[in-house]
Amino acid sequence: MPAKNQDLHGNVPDSSPVALLLIDVINDLEFETGDELAEHALPMAERLTELVRRAREAGIPVVYVNDNFGKWRSDFRRQLEHCLNDGVRGERLARLLAPAEDDYVVLKPKHSGFYSTTLDTLLAYLQTRTLILTGLTTNNCVLFTASDAFLRDFSIVVPSDCVAAESPEEHEHALAQMKALLKADTTPSTELDLKRLRRQRSK
Repeated sequence: MPAKNQDLHGNVPDSSPVALLLIDVINDLEFETGDELAEHALPMAERLTELVRRAREAGIPVVYVNDNFGKWRSDFRRQLEHCLNDGVRGERLARLLAPAEDDYVVLKPKHSGFYSTTLDTLLAYLQTRTLILTGLTTNNCVLFTASDAFLRDFSIVVPSDCVAAESPEEHEHALAQMKALLKADTTPSTELDLKRLRRQRSK
């Protein structure tokens, strides 16, 4: 049944067969293994910045799917301000990947972007069938989100150079699992033709 309200808020494209999800990239990295993750997350973020630019250019909506880090009275903007202004490890990450005014935001309480969030509703409005999953971490929240996306019959793209984990071994193992079990396309972002992907998924 078509939605009564076809326009979520009248700003960005309100339908797209493909969406780009940025998972947990607004992250202070202030935890025990934060240094190890930062070592891999910052180079990843530089590559992801370019993918985000290309996605916007191709008319692909950008969706921030971000953990609330157990702060139930907080919100995404407060988390962003914290990462930008409080001298945390994740400041550079947040500055590279801060959202634009017309990007979408979904706040999640657990590992998967789908668990107890509005992501299903948003993707239904956007009529999205293919998800490009990026961000942190390959073997945790990206993996859980990919698994839930697979169960919902989305096609999954996980650019191998736009996700990161605390170690190369964990990163590679998770990518292999997603490729084998979830049929994920792990083509590096530099080889993704986003405009062609969008056209293909429109058919």
